[in-house]
Amino acid sequence: MENIIEHPPIKFGKTGILVINLGTPDSTSWFDIRKYLKEFLSDRRVIEVPPILWQIILNVFILNFRPSKTAKAYKKIWMKDENISPLLYYTREQAKKISSFFTEDNIIVDFAMRYGNPSIKSKIMKLHNQGCENLVILPLYPQYAAATTATVCDEVYRTLMKIRWQPSLKIIPHYESDPLYIDALVNSLNKKIKEIDWKPDLILASYHGIPKKYFDKGDPYHCYCHKTTRLISEKFSSIEIKTTFQSRFGPQKWLEPYTDKTLESLPSEGKKNVLTICPGFSSDCVETLEEILIEGKDSFLNSGGENFDMVPCLNDNDDHILLLKSLIQKSI
Repeated sequence: MENIIEHPPIKFGKTGILVINLGTPDSTSWFDIRKYLKEFLSDRRVIEVPPILWQIILNVFILNFRPSKTAKAYKKIWMKDENISPLLYYTREQAKKISSFFTEDNIIVDFAMRYGNPSIKSKIMKLHNQGCENLVILPLYPQYAAATTATVCDEVYRTLMKIRWQPSLKIIPHYESDPLYIDALVNSLNKKIKEIDWKPDLILASYHGIPKKYFDKGDPYHCYCHKTTRLISEKFSSIEIKTTFQSRFGPQKWLEPYTDKTLESLPSEGKKNVLTICPGFSSDCVETLEEILIEGKDSFLNSGGENFDMVPCLNDNDDHILLLKSLIQKSI
C-alpha cells in the first residue's frame, strides 16, 4: 500500500486587507527620530542620488543634524495621551473602522507603515500566518508617485519573495479622481467654512512635493494632484482654489509653486484671508499640523495676512471610511 504523507497543518481560505501609510518615529527622542529618518532617507525611490555619494551625505551630515530639528516638529504635534503620532493614531482608527464593515470570518483588516512600525513585512507575515490566501494592499496615497505608492509595492514584493505559498495580490494604485474621494474633500471644505467667521479670499490646495526631475522622468504625480484640484473646483466654484507643493528637501528644484513661498507672497497680492487644504494626506501628520498649521500660518500672518486656517485631513471621518471601504470592496 502506498504511503501517503500528510501535509503539515496550514491555515488558509482568508483574505487580508492591509492599509498602508508612510510611517512615523516610535517617539520624539533623538535616537528614534534618527532611526526613522535613516530608513526613510535610505529609500532609493525617495532619494534618487548615486547611493555611495548619498550614504556619505546622509550619515556624515543629515543624520547628525536633522534629527534635532525634526524632533522639535514632532514634539509640537505629538499626541501625549496616546503617546503616538497623529498619523499612527488615525491610520489605526481607519483600519479599525474599515474592519467594522467586513464582519465575515474570512476577511481580516490590518494596517502597516512603509517606514517605522508596524512594518509591512511584519503585518504581511501575520496575515499569512492567519491563513490569508488573498492580499489586498491599499496605500493611503490618493495621487500615485514612485516615492510613495511604488515604494510600498517594492516592500510588499520583497516580503512576498520570502513566502513559499504566496497569496494572490491586488494593489489599489491611486484614487485621485474617485467621486467619493472628491465628495469627501468638498464636504470637509464646506464644514470648515461654516465653522470660521471669515470668508477666504483663496483656498490653497497644498500637496507634498517631489523633485522636478522625477516629473521629468515620467512620474504622473504632478498631473494627479492638479486633477484632484480641478475636480474639487468643479464642485466648489465659489472660491478660487490654487495648487501648491510643500515639504521640499535639499537644494534641487521641486514641483512649483512652493507652498511656503506662496504663503509669504499672498498678502501682498491682496489675498489676506486664506484657507488651506491638503488633499494628498490621508491623515493629519507633521507635514500638515506643524508645517502648514503652525509654521505656514506664522509665515502668512507675519507677511501681512489677516486670517488663516487649515481644513483637517479626512482622517477617520465617515466620508473617508466609506471611500476606503468602497475601494476595497472593488478589489475583493
